[in-house]
Amino acid sequence: MTIERAQSTSPWEETIGFARAVAAGDRVLVAGTMPLVDGVLYGEGDPYEQTKVAFAGALAALEPFGLGAGSVVRTRMYLTHARDVDEVARAHKELFDAVRPVATLVVVSGFVDSRVLVEVELEAFQDPSRGA
Repeated sequence: MTIERAQSTSPWEETIGFARAVAAGDRVLVAGTMPLVDGVLYGEGDPYEQTKVAFAGALAALEPFGLGAGSVVRTRMYLTHARDVDEVARAHKELFDAVRPVATLVVVSGFVDSRVLVEVELEAFQDPSRGA
């Protein structure tokens, strides 16, 4: 089985020692992704916007493998407040309604940056015959 790794610009990857995405066989796993772009938090106080930005970052991590939203088979959403479920769900539905991946949504006590309301993860499937 071939394993490929992709990095992003997140400083956490170097600090902690992880890859943004790893392709192992026909699966691509994307690490927890917060609504940060080049170290700037987007959507402060807005769970809907944070979810969209976080998923955009996670989906961008699939691009080196030639994949997009249509390849996603699992999503995970971690949020800090149960009150935000509807807004997080609305953003998820807009992105994945046609795809219908399995999904998990969990309320957690917090993130390393207290302004972050949402963090997401993805798992995608790639056709093994794609020639990678």
